Amino acid sequence: MADLALSQVAGRCTENLTKSEYRRLMIGIQLIKDPVVLLLDEPTWDLDPLNTYLVISILSNAAKKYGTAMILTMEKPRSDVFPFLERVLYLCLGDVVYTGGTRQMLEYFNAIGFPCPQLENPLMYYLCLSTVDRRSRERFIESNHQIAALVEKFKMEGGIYRKGSVANHNLEHTLGPGSKLPLLLGKPSHIQVGWTLYTRLLAATISFKKCGLKQTFLRLFFLPMFFFILWLIYREMKIFQHTFITRSGLLLNILAGTYFIGIINSILLFPTYRTRYFQESQEGLYGGTLFLTTYNMVSIPFSLISTALASLIVFPLLRSFEEPQEYIYFTMILWACYMFSEQQTMAILMIVRDQLSAAIFNVYITSICITLSSGILRSIKGLQDWLFYLTYATQTRYASAFLHRQIFVNPLLHDAPPYSSTRNCSNMNLIEPSSLSMSNPFCRYSNGQAFLTERYSRDPTDVIFSGILDSDLNLGICFAFAIGMLVFNLFLYVIPLPAFVKAKFRE
Repeated sequence: MADLALSQVAGRCTENLTKSEYRRLMIGIQLIKDPVVLLLDEPTWDLDPLNTYLVISILSNAAKKYGTAMILTMEKPRSDVFPFLERVLYLCLGDVVYTGGTRQMLEYFNAIGFPCPQLENPLMYYLCLSTVDRRSRERFIESNHQIAALVEKFKMEGGIYRKGSVANHNLEHTLGPGSKLPLLLGKPSHIQVGWTLYTRLLAATISFKKCGLKQTFLRLFFLPMFFFILWLIYREMKIFQHTFITRSGLLLNILAGTYFIGIINSILLFPTYRTRYFQESQEGLYGGTLFLTTYNMVSIPFSLISTALASLIVFPLLRSFEEPQEYIYFTMILWACYMFSEQQTMAILMIVRDQLSAAIFNVYITSICITLSSGILRSIKGLQDWLFYLTYATQTRYASAFLHRQIFVNPLLHDAPPYSSTRNCSNMNLIEPSSLSMSNPFCRYSNGQAFLTERYSRDPTDVIFSGILDSDLNLGICFAFAIGMLVFNLFLYVIPLPAFVKAKFRE
């Protein structure tokens, strides 16, 4: 930073750098890789004279300090950069007009009859001499003949300048084996690179700038805001017969909201870091496993905090806080769902470049899983056998079954709630939903267990739900899906991608 004269702007956002500061930063990004040869195309283009001088002097000092050969093109070389250039090469239509030491250039052109006039910039004067004049046909022919003569002259008499300059010996010495002074004493370890990536991600997320505030809102407050809207809609929920359908609908919104917001957040946040990863991984700075590990180290804690805050809003609508472990289980299930949707989106974004296409595909797949496997929009027992067994391969089945058991196997719904404030069901001997509806069309469910039997049990006599509604099993499988998708992503970002996939991200 000091060599590039950037120490005074070290803490400034790159968007607020001047043109010269940003140019020096781009040069520094290449220099820090410790190249043997650095090629720069017009590094002083569109800079004022003072900053042009600054950039060229910095390049000259870096070349001498670290032994890096700097090769640069200049359309309008100024006279004040003359002392910094050790060698110069003039080309015209692919032919060499002159190449050799910068100071020997004056001697050569003076010897062949083209001395540089006093008070003229020799670099610009001989550049004009090596350029075809297209302002008129006569000048074009005349300049063309002159350049052809200069090319032939250098072929005959320029050998000593091409091979014998002091600068040429210095260049050969610089590029010799073991002669380069290393800019970095050893490559940084994976831990150092990982820590740098982690702190960079964290700094981009926790920031008072517009981009940082956006990321903080999406990671922390987007899901709680959606759950607050649900709370406003469902806060007047009463304990009547329709509470079974209402609570099931609330669970549908909770599950769908958790999955879809996880998808939206990943679609809005991840592609920026994915682009940076593709750029930096091509330069060998780090691999996909390290990138995903550091990204998850930032994303997963934020998702846990966000899910805990969101659960705190809607959980009182479903259960009492007298049993805090139930709130913890509720939060953990939603967190597993959020992580799974986030990791699934990241996996799709690995091979699909367009964000909208990835979002549509992901939402479509998630909607099918919720429709078939949750037991809310359609009962599990009503599915065909092949669809029923297919639901075992979806996380939605286990998350929904856990939440339904947690909500409906509840002392609050142990007895049959009344149909309304005027119609009561509690004085009836209720055994099954079917007999209940036959005896009283206003009262369908005797308790929460009866509702679960209708949604999940394929055998009417099975009321224990030892398989589908096993809480510990469902909780473990939900996290197995989330962790499995995370591990799958790590593997996906290690294997080489096909050429047609890489072509999407070359820009």
